[in-house]
Amino acid sequence: MATQDVIRRAEKLREEIRLHDYCYYVLDAPLIPDAEYDKLFRELQSIEAQHPKLATPDSPTQRVGGKVLDGFQPVRHAVPMLSIRTETDISDQGALAFDSRVRKELGLGENDPQVVYVCELKFDGLAINLRYEEGILVQAATRGDGETGEDVTQNVKHAVRGLPFLLEGDRPSVVEVRGEVYMRRDDFERYNEKQRQHGLPTLVNPRNGAAGSIRQLDPTLAARRPLRFFAYGLGEVQDWVFTTHNEVLEQLSVWGIPVSSEREEVDGAQGLVGFHRRIEQQRDSLPFDIDGVVYKVNSLALQAQLGFVSREPRWAVAHKFPAEVQLTVVRDIDIQVGRTGKLTPVAKLEPVFVGGTTVSNATLHNEDETRRKDVRIGDTVIVRRAGDVIPEVVGVVLDKRPAQVGALFDLFKQLGGHCPVCGSAIVREEGEADWRCTGGLFCPAQRKEALLHFASRRALDIEGLGDKLVEQLVDQQLVATPADLYRLDLATLANLERMGEKSANNLLQAIAAGRQTTLARFIYALGIRNVGDATAKEMARHFGSLDNFMAADAERLQQVPDVGPVVAQSIRAFFAESHNRDVVEQLRASGVHWVEQEGVTLRVLALSGKTFVLTGTLVGMSRDVAKEQLENLGAKVSGSVSKKTDYVVAGSEAGSKLDKAQELGIAVLDEQQFMQLLKECETK
Repeated sequence: MATQDVIRRAEKLREEIRLHDYCYYVLDAPLIPDAEYDKLFRELQSIEAQHPKLATPDSPTQRVGGKVLDGFQPVRHAVPMLSIRTETDISDQGALAFDSRVRKELGLGENDPQVVYVCELKFDGLAINLRYEEGILVQAATRGDGETGEDVTQNVKHAVRGLPFLLEGDRPSVVEVRGEVYMRRDDFERYNEKQRQHGLPTLVNPRNGAAGSIRQLDPTLAARRPLRFFAYGLGEVQDWVFTTHNEVLEQLSVWGIPVSSEREEVDGAQGLVGFHRRIEQQRDSLPFDIDGVVYKVNSLALQAQLGFVSREPRWAVAHKFPAEVQLTVVRDIDIQVGRTGKLTPVAKLEPVFVGGTTVSNATLHNEDETRRKDVRIGDTVIVRRAGDVIPEVVGVVLDKRPAQVGALFDLFKQLGGHCPVCGSAIVREEGEADWRCTGGLFCPAQRKEALLHFASRRALDIEGLGDKLVEQLVDQQLVATPADLYRLDLATLANLERMGEKSANNLLQAIAAGRQTTLARFIYALGIRNVGDATAKEMARHFGSLDNFMAADAERLQQVPDVGPVVAQSIRAFFAESHNRDVVEQLRASGVHWVEQEGVTLRVLALSGKTFVLTGTLVGMSRDVAKEQLENLGAKVSGSVSKKTDYVVAGSEAGSKLDKAQELGIAVLDEQQFMQLLKECETK
C-alpha cells in the first residue's frame, strides 16, 4: 500500500509535469532545463511502477508505451466534421468577396453595422477530434469523410506534446475539441537531420510528418515524431452554452487546451484584409507552416442563421497565401563545405518564385538523400520553401525527365576525392551519411568553427574570443588558423569593432595564458572529429606525449579505452593531412606547451579502473571540476548508474541516481567523503 506521503508526491509530480508541459509546448517558455524535467518524469514513473494503482488515466506517464494496433477502428462523429470553403483569390479581393456574401445572406444593407469576425491561422497539419468526458480525454479521431473517422487515441496520447489528458477547472460532462495536429519546422528539421545521420528515410514536409505519425499502427513509432496541437473549434458539447466563437477559443485556453495566440477579433471586410496582410508578412517568422488564414463569423447565433451550403459553412472561409511548393529545373549540382567540414550537395536551379521569394539554390542534404530521390542534372523537381527553412528539393517529376539527363549523383567521383575548398582528402565514416573534409585546422570553410572550438572552455579556454570577434578576424583575413592567434598585437585588435584598447589587452592576456595548457586540452582543441574531451584525456593518459599520439597507427589507437575503429579512423585521417600537422607545429613554435608525460605516473593510477557517477550539487566545486579531478586520477566518470559503477558521489538534492545506487548496493560518498578521497589520492 502506498503511504499518504507517496500519494501526495505522485499528485504533486503530475501537477508539476502538466505545468511544465503547458509552459514548454503551449507557451513556448520552459521554466526548467530538460534534464530537470526528465528527473521529475522518471520519479513519477518509478512511483507508479511500484504502486500501479496510483497510475491515473490522466497521468503524463500514459504518453509512453502502448500496444501495436492491428488497424484503426471507425468512429462515428456525433457532430459531422465538415471542411470549409477555400478562397483561392490570394489578393484583398478574397476577403472582400467573403464579407459581401455574408452580408448578402444576412440581408444587411450598406447602412447596417459591420459583421464581427474572428480571424485565425490555417494550420497545415491533420484535423483531429478530441472527446473529453468528465474532463478526461477518452477518444481521439481523425476527420475521415466528415461523418466517420478513425480512432487514433493511442497515437495522439503518445505523440502529441502539450495536450492535457484532464481539463482544468469547471468543464462540461462532454466536450469535443476540434483542431489540428502539426509539426513545428524546427522539430521537423531536427527529426530529418537525425534520420539522415542514420541513413533512414526522411519526412517530405511537416504536414506529411504529422499525418503519417498519427496513422502509425505502432504508437512507439508515432511517439518519436515531435507533434503538437492547436484547437480551433468544438464538436458535441453537453451542459455548457457559448454565444460567440471567440468565447469558445478563450474557454478552450482556460481548460488548458493549446490555442494559437495569432488570432484576432475584427470588424468588417477591412478588418479581414488587415489580418490577411499582417499574417502574410509574418508568415516566415512563424515556427510552423500555414497556408493561409481562416475567417469565421463570431456570433454563434448568426452562424446558425447562415447555415451551410453543399456541406460547407457559409459563415467561414479559408483565405490562401502564395504556394510554398513549385516546379523548376536542376541546371547543376554544386557541393558546399560547411563550418564543420560537412559536404552538402546543392541543386542550382532555374530561378523560381516560391514561398514569397525567388529561389535559385536548394539543398539536397547529402549523397544518400540525393541518390534516394534520384535527382539528376536536367530533372524537373519539386522545390519547397517554408519560412526560414533552407529551400530543399522534395522530389523529382519523372514524367518530365529529359532523354539526356545527367548520371546518378556520385559525390566522391565529382570531387575526385578532395575538398573543393582546400584540397584535403574527404572521408565518410562507416554508418555516416555525410562526406567530410579532413582539413579541419587548415580549410578556409571551417576556419570560424575551428577557432571557436580551439578557444572553448574545455579546450584552451581563451576568454573573450567569441562568435562576433572570430567573424571579424576571419573576414578581415587577420587569422587563418589557431596559430595566427599568437601573432595578434594590441593595435590590430584595438581597431576592431566593439573592442578598444582595454578589451584588446584583456584578450591578448587570455591568449597568452592559453599557451600553458595540458596535453588533453590541446588534443581536444585540435577539433578532431569524434574526439571529445573525455577521449582526449584517455589519449593523453595513454600516450603521454603529443608525438606518440600523432605517430600511433589505428591498431595502437584502438588500445586506448573506449576507442574503436571510427575514432581511430578520424584521428588517422586528420594527421594524414600535412597542413594539419603544419598547424600543430606552428602552435608549438608559438609557445603552446604542457608537461610531457613518458608513461603514466603512480598518482594517475590511484583511481585507475574505477567508475564514478556524480549527482546533486557540490558546494566546494563545480561538477566539471570534480569530473576533471577524477579523470586526472585515472577514474572514468559516467552519466548513469549501473552494476559497473564503483562509487556515486551525492551532493545536495541528489535524485534518482542516488536511489538507483542504493537499490544496487553501490558505495555512496557524500561531499565530505569525496573531498577526503581526493586528498588521499593526491598524496599517493
